[in-house]
Amino acid sequence: MSAPAVEPGGRLADRFRLEDRVSESGGATLWKAIDEVLARPVCVLTLAPDFDRTAEVVTAARGASRLTDPRLTQVFDAAEEDGQAYVVSEWVTGETLTDMVAAGPLAPERAAALVAEAAEAVAHAHQSGLSHLCLTPDRLIWTAGNTVKLLGLAVDAALCAEESDDPAQEDAQGLGRLLYTALTGHWPGGGDVDLPPAPLDDGKVCTPRQVTAGVPGFLDAITCRAMLQEARRGLPALATPAEVADALAEVPRPAPVPVTSAPPAVALRAEAPEDPRGGSATVSRPAQQTSPHALGGPRRQGAAGRVMVTMVILLVIAAVGLGAWSLGQSLGRRQPEPGNTPQASQPAPPKIVTVKPVGADGFDPLGDGVEHPEWARMAIDGKPSTEWHTDSYQSADFGRLKTGVGLVLNMGKQTPVSDVVVSLGDTPGASLELRVGDSTDLKSLKKVAEQDNISGTVTLTPEKAATGQYVLIWFTRLPAFEGKFRGTIYDVVVHSPGSA
Repeated sequence: MSAPAVEPGGRLADRFRLEDRVSESGGATLWKAIDEVLARPVCVLTLAPDFDRTAEVVTAARGASRLTDPRLTQVFDAAEEDGQAYVVSEWVTGETLTDMVAAGPLAPERAAALVAEAAEAVAHAHQSGLSHLCLTPDRLIWTAGNTVKLLGLAVDAALCAEESDDPAQEDAQGLGRLLYTALTGHWPGGGDVDLPPAPLDDGKVCTPRQVTAGVPGFLDAITCRAMLQEARRGLPALATPAEVADALAEVPRPAPVPVTSAPPAVALRAEAPEDPRGGSATVSRPAQQTSPHALGGPRRQGAAGRVMVTMVILLVIAAVGLGAWSLGQSLGRRQPEPGNTPQASQPAPPKIVTVKPVGADGFDPLGDGVEHPEWARMAIDGKPSTEWHTDSYQSADFGRLKTGVGLVLNMGKQTPVSDVVVSLGDTPGASLELRVGDSTDLKSLKKVAEQDNISGTVTLTPEKAATGQYVLIWFTRLPAFEGKFRGTIYDVVVHSPGSA
């Protein structure tokens, strides 16, 4: 049997019709094709008969097809038959990381969130014995469906004969290079990448913070721990994709944009689109229009119906008049005599106002002094979707190494505090103290309220008058969080009596 034609219009396996040649290199050709059975676009990689790594590519593709992480490109078919070898995978549309940083680096939180998704996907592959080894910015895609996709797992390495004595470390470094690119817009690796190279300082790659202003210190450290395999901030190098994923797990991920409308039902996909965390986004459909019959019965009423409505209206008018007369009689009987009008014995209560802090900071005076200061402002931005949180600890009591950590608010001046409303996570187990003072020295911040085993939104009310420039929400015990313990604050509102 002759080999199938590998040209536009040719068909493979009697179902995949080749349409457009996307790229070609070294005997491997990438095509956009149509799966005629399922009527959907697919990506087809064909290999020339003299390609010397055909068996390795087909084997790698078959291994990748068994992976279930939705952030990895799904492989539908891989075969070598009738003199033709090919790999069929899903057709992915969207922006590559190269595209995204063409106009400049991404916001730090956005950069970290994208690479965190990729790290989790690669870690999943390593659990099955597969690696990538060719992580470059054009392999990380933000899709048209608002999901992360990582292209070429296992297959790219087979195509390029890329091998490593330590594939876990190689992929950890690759993830570090992706994070570097997202934070700076520069590529710190080799190869044919359409981005400016990372600048050097005395022959060594500059760190992200040396290249781009505003990169948080902890992200700079994570990048170097992965990309350069160096210890930073007293923490060891990140030697596996799982370690990179764990290090980035603390980063708040941008919330998916809710779908507020949908096209007609005939245009909706059969499957719900996936969100960046691997789940399915909810698609809102237009509410079904209710007919006039469902709202109020028949639109036309008979004569008997009109008579009944008239009688009801007359009865209502009579009842209202009777009620008004009775109320007037009652008020008349209670009219005080002249000269005996009672005087107000109590002054009006003071007006309670909301006072916005001028700043916020993570507070860890008993530890290393740093407790995610880069996210502290998110607890006072008035947005319940953003958060500040503590580090993750192995025990609720910080391993008994310290008595607490917290979030300190700078009110800008001495401010009387009537109460503080704190929005926590939903998991019970947190213990909080409210402390107020004129200095950020822990001893000068006096405890004025406390609550134990709490969750959700709580109000901390001082037992007696409390005034100070600084307000501290102090965790003395942490709730459970993903196998460890962590305190989370979504929002803080400070109330003060009178004008502050």
